[in-house]
Amino acid sequence: MRLVKMPRLRSLRLRIILAYVLGVGLIITPFVLIAVVTLKSDSVARMDLTRMDVSELTKAMAGKLRFDATGAPTGFDADDKSPNWGFDFLTSEAGYRVLDETGKTALLSRAGSAFWPADRASARLARERFDFTHEGVNMYGATEPFEHAGRTWYLQVGVSVRLMALLYRVALPLVVAGVTVFSLALLLAFGLCVYITLRLTLKPLRDVSDSAAAISPRSLHARLSTESVPSEIAPLVASFNGALQRLEHGYRVQQEFLASAAHELKTPLALIRAQIELGEGATKERDALLSDVEYMTRQVQQLLHLAEASEEHNYRFGLVQVQETAEEVVAYLRRMAEAQGVHIEIVAAEPKVQWQADRGALFTLLKNLLENAIQHAPRGSSISVEIQADTLSVRDQGPGVTDAQLPLLFERFWRAPERRDQGAGLGLSICQEIALAHGWRLSAEQAAPGLRLRLSMRG
Repeated sequence: MRLVKMPRLRSLRLRIILAYVLGVGLIITPFVLIAVVTLKSDSVARMDLTRMDVSELTKAMAGKLRFDATGAPTGFDADDKSPNWGFDFLTSEAGYRVLDETGKTALLSRAGSAFWPADRASARLARERFDFTHEGVNMYGATEPFEHAGRTWYLQVGVSVRLMALLYRVALPLVVAGVTVFSLALLLAFGLCVYITLRLTLKPLRDVSDSAAAISPRSLHARLSTESVPSEIAPLVASFNGALQRLEHGYRVQQEFLASAAHELKTPLALIRAQIELGEGATKERDALLSDVEYMTRQVQQLLHLAEASEEHNYRFGLVQVQETAEEVVAYLRRMAEAQGVHIEIVAAEPKVQWQADRGALFTLLKNLLENAIQHAPRGSSISVEIQADTLSVRDQGPGVTDAQLPLLFERFWRAPERRDQGAGLGLSICQEIALAHGWRLSAEQAAPGLRLRLSMRG
């Protein structure tokens, strides 16, 4: 038979609260069980318990007797009125007396000598429990010897069976109920304190978690604060910061290699191009070589743009007129659009829309979006640039892409099988990097016909 594993409790807060509840339960349960067993015990067992209670009461009262200057007992401690009050009020149900070594009575409660049996054998000058009757009522009695000033005294206490039964039937359930209510109140009060304490204690961890979740390739320089983190968790946070530092270093090395490689490739490509243009040979072969060099040069240029777009320190943010930047991009790409037989129109819902952005980066982003649209737009069609307060979209009327290809548009070096251009597959990746650096969201959607690339200020 295969055992089903119970899911592990992963919440630290619940673990501590459950441990607290279990601890309180272990403390309270024995008292409740004792009370329940006592209440449900049979008459013989209960009789033994009541006799034990009378013995314990006698022993406790013996320690509270006080004496006069001659060494004779005069009563109980002045600060403890309970023995005198109880025995004075319940004279037919309880009484006490103090005897000397000869069995002579030295101190009596208000019940008087008539409360006790008349025969001298009832003096019982020894520590023991005994039974007797008073006015036809059964009594439990106990004797407790003690010494004072070199003399031995004997305190005897008698309590009626019906009084003890009343205490067990009425008082004890009330005590049990009181203990239960107190335990529940204690559980709730301390449980609330535990919850609040855990909430305050774990708040720094939630703050650290939120800070860690906000770290991206754009903010690898950020580090988690350890000021308010508990000392037990601080080493974990420090280790995470160390991992971030190593990750940032690796990322910087990669970006520097990318930029350095692109820069190093630019010069030999330019020399190769010059040699081909100046050299003699078949025109067809030379044109093919120039086309390959042009393709490689474009790849190198896009790698440089990608490296620059990935570095946040390359951006200079300020208020930028979006429509004005879009018009500059359209003017820059006019010859390309005319060569493809495509018309570009700008539609602005509001005049003079301003965004907080790096002007050069926004120019590059719009240029790449429009270049992509021009390359895929049918001849004679139009491309629309729609500008609103917080969104900008570029739509062409080309064949578009399939739904399965939509998520792949912004991946580096991805190119659709039916693409007509000779790009390196980095243009939209550069646009995505620029959008992420600004906190924008760049998405693609079907326009039927064509494709719409939407740029939203709200990432």
